[in-house]
Amino acid sequence: MAAVKKGRNASATSKPWRSLALILIAIVALTGGMFASGHTTPRLGIDLAGGTSITLAAVPEAGQESAINKTNMDTAVSIMERRVNGLGVSEAEVQTQGTRNIIVNIPKGTNSEQAREQVGTTAKLYFRPVIATELAGGGAAPTPSATGDGAEQDSDKDKATDKATDKATEKATDGSSPSASATTQGRAVTDALKADETPSASPSGTAEDGASPSATGGTSGDADSKLQAQYAALDCTKESVRAKAGDGSKATDSTVACGQNSQGQWQKYILGPAAVDGTDVDEASAVLNTQTGAGWVVTMDFSDKGAKKFADITGQLAQNQSPQNQFAIVLDNEVVSDPYVSQALTGGNAEISGNFTQQSAQELANMLSYGALPLTFREDSVNTVTAALGGEQLKAGLIAGAIGLALVVLYLLVYYRGLSFIAILSLLVSAALTYVIMSLLGPAIGFALNLPAVCGAIVAIGITADSFIVFFERVRDEIREGRTLRPSVERAWPRARRTILVSDFVSFLAAAVLFVVTVGKVQGFAFTLGLTTVLDVVVVFFFTKPLLTLMARRKFFASGHKWSGLDPKALGAKPPLRRTRRPSAPAQTKEA
Repeated sequence: MAAVKKGRNASATSKPWRSLALILIAIVALTGGMFASGHTTPRLGIDLAGGTSITLAAVPEAGQESAINKTNMDTAVSIMERRVNGLGVSEAEVQTQGTRNIIVNIPKGTNSEQAREQVGTTAKLYFRPVIATELAGGGAAPTPSATGDGAEQDSDKDKATDKATDKATEKATDGSSPSASATTQGRAVTDALKADETPSASPSGTAEDGASPSATGGTSGDADSKLQAQYAALDCTKESVRAKAGDGSKATDSTVACGQNSQGQWQKYILGPAAVDGTDVDEASAVLNTQTGAGWVVTMDFSDKGAKKFADITGQLAQNQSPQNQFAIVLDNEVVSDPYVSQALTGGNAEISGNFTQQSAQELANMLSYGALPLTFREDSVNTVTAALGGEQLKAGLIAGAIGLALVVLYLLVYYRGLSFIAILSLLVSAALTYVIMSLLGPAIGFALNLPAVCGAIVAIGITADSFIVFFERVRDEIREGRTLRPSVERAWPRARRTILVSDFVSFLAAAVLFVVTVGKVQGFAFTLGLTTVLDVVVVFFFTKPLLTLMARRKFFASGHKWSGLDPKALGAKPPLRRTRRPSAPAQTKEA
């Protein structure tokens, strides 16, 4: 009979040095990448570094619940990111939270008030024809004063303007209807608006060519009466009233609105249906106009479609008399400009000028350039954390982590003695990998270490230590069975490996579910927990097990020294197992 071949010892076939070399190379490479990127510390979140966190909730309009979907939410996030970046804010975070919320984290050193106004502003921009307008307190509006490149005014024009204003004022004081009130140019004009002559006021509010308000966006019948009633009751001097002016009206409806003129006075308007949409603006920028002395202006370039619509509406308005030759630029139901039109503007661009500061011009250009949000958002909460408070929280988190780590190390030293050396080195390797990867994830994916994430890292200390304990206890069980250390390590590893993988899989699954279903800062906890769980598997497989295999070849551990943590006597080991020869099978004889 052929002799049965003896299986090769598993420890003889293992190559622990290869695994240790691989993880060492990985640590060196990641550390080199960290220093090369210039980000040698993890990026801190708002709660640790200080700053402002804004929570915005999407609010569906009537009958448009389905508009709140992933596509529109992602579009809103993209627009908000561009707006914040347009303010010069660095390292701001804009991300969805659940299905309806968006979180905007703005780091310290940023004008949070300005950012709040920018990110949540719906920026619904419309160009609407003006049907009627007057000062919010009643009476005639200020005398129009058209400005622009090449625009000149002589005494005859001034007289015509004064005459028009006097007529309008007289009608306004006699209690005429809103449509008979005087008009104003407001705070802005387009660069192409040439005031060759100031139109006469039309007391009836109707163009001389017979155009009625309905022809330029007016209403008729019951709708007209309702609009007139809203206009009569509108008091734009009250902020609460201004905030609700025009609510519920669609772009295709006539509406009422409020606006502020160059003297800082509030005016109220009746406006026709929108002729041009803000999405038709290709690009807008804030420019200091030194040639005409207009100061800061906002220039706009229209798309091809928008240029045609803008040329059409300005061409129609240019044929009418005041206020029918005037249109309003309406941003979020507020009139920011109401220039006159004396000719069709066919160039596909326009300039808004007026009482702008550099900041206000840049804000308006920013919102126009980066488009209108597809959804309306409500500001749910604003949390501001000072840098000092964030530093205290970080310090408290680090202290808690140090205490937790010290307790784990103390337990390992007391219970596992020499084996604790392997466990502590494994913890250090895991901590190094976690730190380097977190530092790299900051610039790579925008990961920010917040306080919940620090808590996740502290919890991970226990998870990592638990994997070591499972492996060590399996080895000690083999020694209790009477085996020596080297075969015990190799026999214990398959069973310990299964247990570690199942345990870490459950932890990772919990972290993944928590990351998906939760919102806000809790996601930081889930992300860190999942990351450290994956690293635990890597460290145990590529560092802890190979290192224990090498240590099993050392006399201190192999002989079962009483301080090694593997003393057979202290573990209550059985007598050494003796290999017995398997009895040979009885010989078979053939019968004759």
